[in-house]
Amino acid sequence: MTTPQNTQQTETSNLSVLDTVAANGSFGIFGRAVEQAGLKETLAGPGPFTVFAPTDAAFDSLPAGKLDDLFKPENQEQLSSILKYHIVNGRRSVADVGKWDAARTVNGQPAPIKREGDTVSIDGARITVADLSSANGFVHGIDKVNLPAAKQN
Repeated sequence: MTTPQNTQQTETSNLSVLDTVAANGSFGIFGRAVEQAGLKETLAGPGPFTVFAPTDAAFDSLPAGKLDDLFKPENQEQLSSILKYHIVNGRRSVADVGKWDAARTVNGQPAPIKREGDTVSIDGARITVADLSSANGFVHGIDKVNLPAAKQN
């Protein structure tokens, strides 16, 4: 399988997935969101993790005020749930992910996977940067912030 057109293979084997995100200039908002949600230590841990990190442009596409609202301290749990919907346990390349019907996210909800030709998407977000390798997993950049379904009580 061919990976997305603007794939970036980087030598980051000694960095965590969080450090890999920080080292790539496209994921600044995601990095700040991880910190705000209280997930920094988790993603710096042993893992392994597969992180589908929305790019800064993806966060900019959220409705006006949504990101500011999510960054409020009283919304930390909601932000954490959204970010966990972007994380899968295990080290999975785009080639691996492209074989799935759905990803079992750390959030607990499955995220549908679609493959059309060389394009792989997760819950409608196209993987635009694939297989950024780190010591504790892979990071894949996506072009949309995926929002999990509201939990039913």
